[in-house]
Amino acid sequence: MQDVLRRIRVVLVGTTHPGNIGSTVRAMKTMGLSDLVLVDPQRFPAAEATALAAGADDLLARARVAPDLAGAIDDCIWVTGTSARRRGHSVPPLAPEPAAQALLERARAGTVALVFGRESSGLTNDELDRCNSLVQIPTDPGFSSLNLAAAVQVMAYTCRAKALSLAEAPVPDYDPDPPATQAQLDDLFEHFQRTLVAIEFLDPDKPRHLMRRLRHLYLRTGLTRSEVAILRGILTHTERGGGRPQGRP
Repeated sequence: MQDVLRRIRVVLVGTTHPGNIGSTVRAMKTMGLSDLVLVDPQRFPAAEATALAAGADDLLARARVAPDLAGAIDDCIWVTGTSARRRGHSVPPLAPEPAAQALLERARAGTVALVFGRESSGLTNDELDRCNSLVQIPTDPGFSSLNLAAAVQVMAYTCRAKALSLAEAPVPDYDPDPPATQAQLDDLFEHFQRTLVAIEFLDPDKPRHLMRRLRHLYLRTGLTRSEVAILRGILTHTERGGGRPQGRP
């Protein structure tokens, strides 16, 4: 169980209050999570973060800083974003428990990420577009504002509770074809856009809507590395003008 929990990366995007970073590592350590990446924090390191870490200083010392979300999740095989609003995202949000179960199941095969946005505005549409799934904590509609570290605590606890319930379950046999990483998926989407522009299916001046829907479509399927290679092979063949692939009758 502990090995799986250690593969869950907590990503904080654009944190403005360093005390929330300290409270986050404390929440993580109590639930067995240990991998923290900070995306463009306003102030870090900071005395407030150290003070509120309250014994989780080791996680704070190991925290990595990335310039953007892509750099924080490029090696992850599944990314779940937290959001109070869907903002037009075509992937329906999950409740905490099914979201945690999906993370744990995929963490058996590699690193996964749980992404939290800015205290005041959450994640942007572009950042949500990088997530395979979304999770929404069911707060009271009359007062839905949830402190960042409290949101981390809710999800960290849910992941640990689900891990405990799954600890006795047999581990399924995984296909030797590993899941694609976010970096490999980003390369696929760039290849898609380049090819669709080349065949005049996509207007390069107005790519956003189509590419966004394609991204959502493929992200929620959980593509493997060989599947990405197949798709990119098709795109390369299309770029070259079609015709019969070599070696085919």
